[in-house]
Amino acid sequence: MAAGRFVAIAAAVFGALFVVWWGVTAAGLVQPLFLPPPGKVAARLAALWASGQLVADLSVSLYRITVGFLISTAIALPVGVLIGCYRGWEAAIEPLVDFIRYMPVVAFVPLTILWAGPTDTQKFLIIFIGTFFQQVLLIMDNVKSVPRDFLNLGRTLEMPERRILTRIVVPSALPAIWDSLRISLGWAWTWLVLAELVAATSGLGYRITTAQRFFQTDLIFGYLLLLGVLGLLTDQAMKAAGRRMFRYLAVRA
Repeated sequence: MAAGRFVAIAAAVFGALFVVWWGVTAAGLVQPLFLPPPGKVAARLAALWASGQLVADLSVSLYRITVGFLISTAIALPVGVLIGCYRGWEAAIEPLVDFIRYMPVVAFVPLTILWAGPTDTQKFLIIFIGTFFQQVLLIMDNVKSVPRDFLNLGRTLEMPERRILTRIVVPSALPAIWDSLRISLGWAWTWLVLAELVAATSGLGYRITTAQRFFQTDLIFGYLLLLGVLGLLTDQAMKAAGRRMFRYLAVRA
C-alpha cells in the first residue's frame, strides 16, 4: 500500500472518532463530567501550555522514559544475545527471567519506593522491571531465528565466537530486535505512567492523579490523548528509522 493512502486511511479513522466524540457531547448524550467535549479539553491543554505546566510535565516524563528505557535496553541486548546463542547461558538465565516476568510490576511499586524513595531512580526501576525481562525473551527469540547455516558458515571459516556474534548473529537478528524494542517501548510508557500515578510530584501521570482528586476529567482526557500522541509518534519514528536502517530488506523482498 502506498504511504499516502496509508496515512489517508489512518487520518480518516481518527477523524471519524473525533466526529463521534464531538457529536455525542454536543447532543448532550453524556454529561461533561464523564465525557468532556473536545473544545473543553483543548482549552484546558492550551491553558496548561500557556502556564508552562504542560511543558514541565512533558519534559520530566520524557526524561524518565528515555533514561529508563535506555538502561533496560542496554542490559537486555547482550543478555538476550547470549541466551539466544548458548544453551548454557540460556539454562542459567532464561528460567530466572521467566520467573520474575510473571510477577506483577504493580507489586514492585511499594518496594521501589522503599529502596529508592519517590525519586527519578524509582521511576527508572519501575520502567526497568516492566520492560527488561520482556525484552530479554524477545531478543532471545530474535537471535534464535537466525538460520543455523549462518552460524555453521562462520565456524567453517574458523571465525572466533566473538566475531560470529558481532559479524553474523547480531546483524542478522537486528531488524527483528529493532521491532522488539519498538514494541517494548510501548510497555515502557505504561510503566512510566504507573510510577508517576503512585509516587511522584511531577510528570504526566502525577498530573492525571491530581486531576482525579478534583474531578477534572477534561485534564485527564487531555493528558491521556497526549500520551497516546506521544506513543504514536515514538512508534512511528522507530518504524521509519527501521525502514531506513534496514532498506536492504525491502530490496530483497
